[in-house]
Amino acid sequence: MPPSPTIKVFKTEELDSNTRSAIIELCVAAHREEDFRNLFSYVPSGGLHFLACQSERLVSHALVTPRWLQPEGLPELRTAYVDAVATLPTQQGQGYGSAVMRQLASTVDGEYVIACLETEREELYKRLGWETWRGALAGRSEHGLIPTPEQTGIMILRLSQTPPLDLDSALTIEHQVGRIW
Repeated sequence: MPPSPTIKVFKTEELDSNTRSAIIELCVAAHREEDFRNLFSYVPSGGLHFLACQSERLVSHALVTPRWLQPEGLPELRTAYVDAVATLPTQQGQGYGSAVMRQLASTVDGEYVIACLETEREELYKRLGWETWRGALAGRSEHGLIPTPEQTGIMILRLSQTPPLDLDSALTIEHQVGRIW
């Protein structure tokens, strides 16, 4: 097992161009998805980036932005929405991503009511305390609800302020330009 990584937390506005480029290259390599080259056009400001470095080399990343989940029967909850979780392919399985996600959870607790993410790798997150939402999912817009019955892999992490939840009830999130979840 490699030594514990150094995890640094930066606001989007604090990231220099070299760090932004390193984050983009990491995400593209990890996900094999070129759209990550647009990450900083999607999140020009207001994000919180968790960077795991090993010997000054960026090996893992996660991003939190504020969103608003609303479980059925509850008010909207200030949500730490997690995106762009990535670990260098050559470093995966060595605990870097888990270390980033643990730091993320402890950092956002208190500032947010709940955390949420979308993933195809549910088992990875379940080991870290995340739970899969089983109920109906939808987006909220000024025109009403936008059902997303095809959506899978929505997970939540209960934080210290999270109210009791029924994971089989409906869950909505505010619609954003270009995406719901």
